Amino acid sequence: MKNFVVKTLANAGALAVAIWLLQDITLTGDSTAKKALTLILVALVFGLVNWLVKPVVKLLTFPLFILTLGLITLVVNALMLLLTSWLADQLDLSFHVEGFWTAVLGGLIISVVSWALNVVLPDGD
Repeated sequence: MKNFVVKTLANAGALAVAIWLLQDITLTGDSTAKKALTLILVALVFGLVNWLVKPVVKLLTFPLFILTLGLITLVVNALMLLLTSWLADQLDLSFHVEGFWTAVLGGLIISVVSWALNVVLPDGD
């Protein structure tokens, strides 16, 4: 359970950094508490998308991973972020990613920050 909470907090932190750095990734809310709750919920959705959908996409695009020496990972991460944005819209969460190239850059930022936070934060059960 602790591992799940740590990964969710790392995702929330990484999403917050991407929102802060990129003007086309937005999170809106009436108050700071509402924004924080929305960020945690979006982090849960993002984690669920990465847990369920990303392995299937990576398996289906495996030849492209080999052909591009792994650079297709940027596109896959962008698609996962766009899917998260779409799901957040369906769940009436105020999170939005505007455009594919913003999603590519956002996915790169989220990957780096999430990796760094997972290194720093404890992950034992």
